[in-house]
Amino acid sequence: MSEQTTQGENVDETTARPSVSGDDAASWPALVLVSTPIGNLQDLSPRARDTLAKVDVILCEDTRTSATLLRAHGIGTRTQALHEHNESARIPALVEAMRAGTRFALISDAGTPLVSDPGYRLVRAVIEAGLKLSGIPGPNAALLALTLSGLPPHQYLFSGFLPPKSGARRAALQKLRGAEMAGLGATHLFYEAPHRLAEFLADAADVLGPRPAAVCRELTKHFEEVRRGTLAELAAHYAAHAPRGEICVVIGPAVEEEASAETLDAALRAALASMSVKDAAAAVALATDLPKKQVYARALQLSQDEG
Repeated sequence: MSEQTTQGENVDETTARPSVSGDDAASWPALVLVSTPIGNLQDLSPRARDTLAKVDVILCEDTRTSATLLRAHGIGTRTQALHEHNESARIPALVEAMRAGTRFALISDAGTPLVSDPGYRLVRAVIEAGLKLSGIPGPNAALLALTLSGLPPHQYLFSGFLPPKSGARRAALQKLRGAEMAGLGATHLFYEAPHRLAEFLADAADVLGPRPAAVCRELTKHFEEVRRGTLAELAAHYAAHAPRGEICVVIGPAVEEEASAETLDAALRAALASMSVKDAAAAVALATDLPKKQVYARALQLSQDEG
């Protein structure tokens, strides 16, 4: 997981070697998404290691970061940088190379590729080109944080990084709160940068209200920390103790509450933003246990009032 990607240079400029041949070449995927450790380098699976050693080229978010992992496991495969700044421009050449038989692996700086990391556009291009795509599962910071948090694991909603500015971040949190008021019941997972953690927690406490949460930091590393408490308690702690490292925030689901006129209107407005009057009324009636006719009448009135 990483908030931003950094450009890197190839660590090995040698010509790609033909690692896959014979019958294996026909069945070998054009692109393999390989999950890598989120901290402890020993968390690379044997199959992931073998695949990275066999492919012709490894596409890396940052070749300098990936070089540490590859050296630790004795992998000498050539690497190329693929990040958010060059992904779109590089896709045509990569797809053409795959058509010609070059086999690629895609890794991110840490964890499962595409999860708050680049690669989605390349994956779509590979699928649209009719080329074979595969993946090797492995570490993921958000899911590990969920299991360590002690909060309900079903259902959960992963939102990655929210906007860095408080106003936009609060607006994003308001949308999630609106979805909860329309019936969403889920534990929330976020990534956040250490220098914004205290402000993020304070905004979440203001918008989402009092509820349990956990801050999971430096998972699988020497200074791993899982701190649990209310959003307000965690905000106060990290305002006084600046954190470091990679961070995942887990926030518990909303507490069920009896629907008032204000909460009913808020839930309906949130639902009407993406649903028809009929569907919005049905969803909110189910979530609030209010009579369908009453909710539909109010939804129709709100829809007419707002044009």
